Amino acid sequence: MSDPRNIDLPMSREAAAELTLGEMVTLNGPIVVTAGIPTHERLMDCMRRGEAPPIDMRGAAFFHLGSYSRETEEGFEVLYMNPTTSTRFNPMMPDLIRHFGLRCVGGKGGLDAHCAAALKEVGGVYLSFLGGGAQIISDGIRRIRNVAWSDLVAHYRLVELEVEALGPLTVAIDAHGNSLYDQIAEEAALRRAAILERMNHARDGRGA
Repeated sequence: MSDPRNIDLPMSREAAAELTLGEMVTLNGPIVVTAGIPTHERLMDCMRRGEAPPIDMRGAAFFHLGSYSRETEEGFEVLYMNPTTSTRFNPMMPDLIRHFGLRCVGGKGGLDAHCAAALKEVGGVYLSFLGGGAQIISDGIRRIRNVAWSDLVAHYRLVELEVEALGPLTVAIDAHGNSLYDQIAEEAALRRAAILERMNHARDGRGA
């Protein structure tokens, strides 16, 4: 098994286009994270009003990561991060991907076909995080660059982090619109059909 490809952020369209489905990567540079539906709604409001959000999202790496954080005398501190399910944000993500030209999106559980089509249009990818891998993910944090919307609970805030060797992450939707989730669903449907056919044959044989 080859080592993960190490990518510097912000990711270029050319770098995203080179990534293959199922490939493992690690990331260096700035990422923007949140686990909140209200946060996505605020981003949508910024988009509709033609206002820039408090953190620059243009071409960003935008990840669905929840965090256990706290306020200290030195400022906001992220103790650990863990991925949240991206499918919760399916209704909003196509517009956000297109408007901000998001180069990579990530979390766990994937995104739907509408989101994959939007990623294809802007030349972006979806990166799958290891569910439950909080320690591995948190080890990649180097510093907090910015925190916005501090009126929200900590894991809903819009937070910009500097990361190093974040990952490994799996390319689960590539920049050409191909999706591992679709492939797995298709394979599962074929296997289910074959299993049902064998069961039907077995029942017919017993009844003969």
